[in-house]
Amino acid sequence: MSTASAPASRAVSAPLPPGPKGELFLGNLRALRRNPLTFFPAQVREYGDVVRLRVGPMSLTLLAHPDHVRHVLQDNARNYNKQTRGFAVVRELLGQGLLTSEGDFWLRQRRLAQPAFHRQRLAGFASTMVKTTEELVQALEPRITSGQPFDVAEDLTHLTLRIAGLTLFGTDLGGDSRAVGDALGRVQTAANERLTQLIPLPRALPLPSHRRFERDAATLDRVVRSIIERRRREGGEHHDLLQMLMEARDEDTGERMSDTQLRDEVLTLLLAGHETTASTLAWTVMLLSQHPGVRRQLEAELSRELAGRVPTVEDIPRLALTRRVVDESLRLYPPAWIFSRAAIQDDVVGGYRIPRGSYVLILPWVLHRHPKLWENADAFDPDRFLAEKERERPRFTFFPFGGGPRQCIGNQFALMELVLVLATLLQRVRFDLAPGHPLAPAPAITLRPRPGVWVTAARAHAVSAG
Repeated sequence: MSTASAPASRAVSAPLPPGPKGELFLGNLRALRRNPLTFFPAQVREYGDVVRLRVGPMSLTLLAHPDHVRHVLQDNARNYNKQTRGFAVVRELLGQGLLTSEGDFWLRQRRLAQPAFHRQRLAGFASTMVKTTEELVQALEPRITSGQPFDVAEDLTHLTLRIAGLTLFGTDLGGDSRAVGDALGRVQTAANERLTQLIPLPRALPLPSHRRFERDAATLDRVVRSIIERRRREGGEHHDLLQMLMEARDEDTGERMSDTQLRDEVLTLLLAGHETTASTLAWTVMLLSQHPGVRRQLEAELSRELAGRVPTVEDIPRLALTRRVVDESLRLYPPAWIFSRAAIQDDVVGGYRIPRGSYVLILPWVLHRHPKLWENADAFDPDRFLAEKERERPRFTFFPFGGGPRQCIGNQFALMELVLVLATLLQRVRFDLAPGHPLAPAPAITLRPRPGVWVTAARAHAVSAG
């Protein structure tokens, strides 16, 4: 495998990476669109850990070594920005929120939001996460009684939307959760289709797909603005992210955020605060159904450590297997399955030239399953994340939340939520995949299970830890 990056001063003389030739005008677009989840790993197997690709006129470099990832996301992050087509598509929906903004503006917004994700503040969200999950358990009772299959991914999406609304914005989305979840699902699909067009068509064209996107974007905008307007009417003292953002003032001008800025941040955090968590929970339910031995071990841990009571934030360190199951699910099905960056200046990575203005692709999907980094890479094995094994791996072998200065601000929030939701849910309910409902990962903005995770539910029984 390749070694660390060479100094950027050698960029002019360094060769371009190898890669598939592709078609004359389309380059590798047709093969990429067919199935990106098989296309990218195949190129790494064929050409190595630095691969040059072409999509129409665009030059892309796929990087698949932990040292290369560290170079782009951390060590030389100043040379790589988010001015890529992928982020341009996301900006059409999210505007200039934390995920998409750049430079001094991003740094200011990050500093304003960071205190809301302090460890002590996060601990205060735990009881809300558990209580909301208990309400889902109660709502599942008729399905347990009937034994009829249902899409648990849909229920988990509504659950994480409610948790995000309550914890981050002090708002129970209630009846809006279904409309928001459905709209987010459709705009993800639309964004992915737009991203893989050779030449994206202007949004102003009155195409049916554009009209659907505008309707869904309007639904999301309406819900988010209603959250902000409700808070302005209510006034009073609140201890959540929304209040911090509304009260924050620019150090230089003293100005507060505009309604548009607030809208962009709330929508970004609503999407990031529930979508990735919901997908991970759904994939985890699938994996545990497919591996009943691990499920029995996890149920034994919950029985031993919780003894039938609901979990608290203090229980998390003792739920070690539950956390390892979460990590292994994030490894196999990383919600943020691909990152893109644009090179500001020429650079050299792994001995190959990265031309100025070209795009770099970094895929957790590829590195998390790289056969040279992981033994039996496609197998589900939570014990990969035992402490002694983790110490042996390079830093960017596993990076479901990104890394460097742009690492996800909510990573600890998400991990706490994943452990608490699973512990609350799985000590009461056992899910089994329903036969006749095939599913597969659908790569859009996030990696969703399609067409859902259809299961039957039964009451979980206490499992002996012996």
